[in-house]
Amino acid sequence: MDARWLVPEWPAPSNVRAVCTTREGGVSAGRYESLNLGDHVGDEPAHVAENRSRLRAAVGARPVFLQQVHGTGVVALDAPQDAVRDGTAADACTATATGLACTIMVADCLPVLFTDESGHRVAAAHAGWRGLAGGVLEQTVKAFEAEGASRVIAWLGPCIGPKAFEVGPEVKAAFEAHAPEAASCFRPAPAPGKWLADLPALARQRLQAAGIGAVYGNDGSDLWCTVTDASRFFSHRRDGVSGRFAALVWKV
Repeated sequence: MDARWLVPEWPAPSNVRAVCTTREGGVSAGRYESLNLGDHVGDEPAHVAENRSRLRAAVGARPVFLQQVHGTGVVALDAPQDAVRDGTAADACTATATGLACTIMVADCLPVLFTDESGHRVAAAHAGWRGLAGGVLEQTVKAFEAEGASRVIAWLGPCIGPKAFEVGPEVKAAFEAHAPEAASCFRPAPAPGKWLADLPALARQRLQAAGIGAVYGNDGSDLWCTVTDASRFFSHRRDGVSGRFAALVWKV
């Protein structure tokens, strides 16, 4: 794989692989330079196809791209088999079959990858604030709970950081309605009536409440902020028109 991509540092079983791409390694130009994986953002279709082909060759598995709708739907990629197609409307996916990469595209939202200690199941979730507040992580965890997985671990990828994610009071209220302790993940923004939200911290709270105590990756520091690092990450909040990078997890 491209050495400029991120390989999660988490204690995944030996049969589980994961990666998070960056902007590097593709053929797209302009605002989409270079490894844009989104086919819905205005990039040349041939460029997106080539970028996705390069990704598939690099990981040695088939990335399955969802139509992400900022909801809480979870699709099982390998049951039934006809679910294994790009463009399925969902914001999380899970698989037990080898060679199928659960794939989440982002450009500020938080990608979350999962596996269990036995390496039986993997999953990936798209956690923008709406999906996160709505319970997309909890819905994803249920796929593991249904099988009685003894221990599930999660990895948080890059996203808009807590210094850049300005939101309205309705966002803060949505999280506090679910859990009052979410208030600790917000601080007043410079703009009157606005708040700065810590998306990774909110995700960690929700995961811990769902019984996932082993969470790795994004700690909310500047290193993980998509808005701050224009050379490595696409950012819709920063650029308006933007490509998409992706986080993937799969079994071998």
